[in-house]
Amino acid sequence: MTVEVEPGPVPVRVVLADDEPLLRAGLRTVLEAGGSVRVVGEAHDGAALLAAVDAHRPDVVLVDVQMPGTDGLAALRVLCARPDAPPAAVLTTFDLDDYVCEALRIGVQGFLLKDAEPETLVRAVLDLAAGGAVLDPRITARLLPRLAAGSPEPLPARPHDLTLRERQVLRGLAAGESNAAIGGRLGLAEATVKKYVSALLIKIGAANRVQAALLAQGWRVG
Repeated sequence: MTVEVEPGPVPVRVVLADDEPLLRAGLRTVLEAGGSVRVVGEAHDGAALLAAVDAHRPDVVLVDVQMPGTDGLAALRVLCARPDAPPAAVLTTFDLDDYVCEALRIGVQGFLLKDAEPETLVRAVLDLAAGGAVLDPRITARLLPRLAAGSPEPLPARPHDLTLRERQVLRGLAAGESNAAIGGRLGLAEATVKKYVSALLIKIGAANRVQAALLAQGWRVG
């Protein structure tokens, strides 16, 4: 008798870019340990990153911005401008710099510390693949002031006249939830949540959902 075994969930495909081979190896081990993530490509600089994305079509890209040659920031400018770009998160240290703020303005979907706990990194990749935003809470308080101070178009200090539903959606953005997750929690269709998010970004002056998440965390939206 043949027993049919249902296939498990397809692992999230990741391209990892960092100029330190040992760090890449460590991150690969951490990410692939549970079977829900598979690193399909690695890159040591920005040019290799773009080539790996073209070759493997990953679901998520993790990038160290400071790399020799073509750095991660230059690659992210190209990648995030593509209409079919995969979600990208910056891998950084606790010492934030202008590169990180610029990456946020370019349109990356998250910021992760290289020393994050293994389960945090895996969860972040899964959330990115689902359309969410990821922000390590340890860097939020430092990133928002730098962004506001360094941006040629400073973000507003406070949200303006948000309705209860808008605040509920904004809380979801602050938690890094995808539109589907927000909709499931609030009993709204995903398309409706998408409309709320688009309106919110305009209303609070955020360029993308990561900026909105940063602002919401800074405002402690309740």
